[in-house]
Amino acid sequence: MATLSLKPSQRFQLPEWNTNTYLLCSNAEQQREACHQIRQEARVLRSETNNQTIWDEHDNSTRLLERIETVNRWKEMLDKCLMDLDAEIDTLIQMKESADQHLQAKNLPLDVAIECLTLRESRRDIDLVKDPVEDELLKEVEIIEASRKALQQKVNEAFEQLCLLQDVRQQLSSDHRGKMETLEIDRGCLSLNLTSPNISLKVNPTRISNSSLTLQQWDDTSRFNKKHAEAEMKAASELREAISLTIVQTNNELEAQRVATEFAFRKRLKEMERFYSDLKWQENNTLEEIEEMKKDIRHLEDDLHRKMMNLKLVHSRLESRTFRPNLELCRDERCSGYPVQAPGPTAGCHYL
Repeated sequence: MATLSLKPSQRFQLPEWNTNTYLLCSNAEQQREACHQIRQEARVLRSETNNQTIWDEHDNSTRLLERIETVNRWKEMLDKCLMDLDAEIDTLIQMKESADQHLQAKNLPLDVAIECLTLRESRRDIDLVKDPVEDELLKEVEIIEASRKALQQKVNEAFEQLCLLQDVRQQLSSDHRGKMETLEIDRGCLSLNLTSPNISLKVNPTRISNSSLTLQQWDDTSRFNKKHAEAEMKAASELREAISLTIVQTNNELEAQRVATEFAFRKRLKEMERFYSDLKWQENNTLEEIEEMKKDIRHLEDDLHRKMMNLKLVHSRLESRTFRPNLELCRDERCSGYPVQAPGPTAGCHYL
């Protein structure tokens, strides 16, 4: 026979059960409402974050594109600046070589002028005179040395300016390479999208390097490099004009002095030729006079020889008449026309 067995536990009343059921339903409804609210907020947040993300991506892409255009504009300016700088360097090198060639060309006129002065030192006696030719030659040497000094100075200045241009070019080249690499990196960043295979999470992507510059500093540095290059190119252009002017001036001064020296030489040669002709004429006349004098001396010797015979005759007559006897020895008129003594420094001829 079956017996009744009751579970020894707490027994609830029906109102309590109803109340518990109501509470469970109410709690479930509240949780559903809270969940619905959360879901709505999540949907709004998703929509907002999606829109913000899309806008941020678009804004970043736009800014990145603008940055690319800015960097590319600076790269193009640096390209032109580098081309102008290379052209200026080549032109300055040519001008420096031209100045160096003109400097070397001054050696020959200097050697010629010094050789002329050296040769003229071999003049003898009264011909070793300080004449206008020597003054012009000394002046020519002075002008050539001054021209060589001026050209050498310009060559040195051109070398120094070339060094400065090379330094500027190195800075511009470094800046240009940096902008080329930046363009390559930024264009690569601009081409990235959500389906790109090489995107990934990075460690601390928002870090800022200690060597980084602000945008203003970057712009100021680029402007400084460009302005510095333009200033050096302007200085190089002015130096080229100064070198060209120095070459023209030195050539003109040397040419003018060459003309003056040649004129002094021609004038001096004319004087020398004229005096040489005069001296030659005097020499010929003197030789002719000497020959005439020799002829006259010979004639005098002949006449003297003849006069000695006449003198012997006179002496013989006078000596013979001293032997006249007694009163016959008187001072009568002797043979007139005959000198008693030969002409001499102390005795003159007298006629009896």
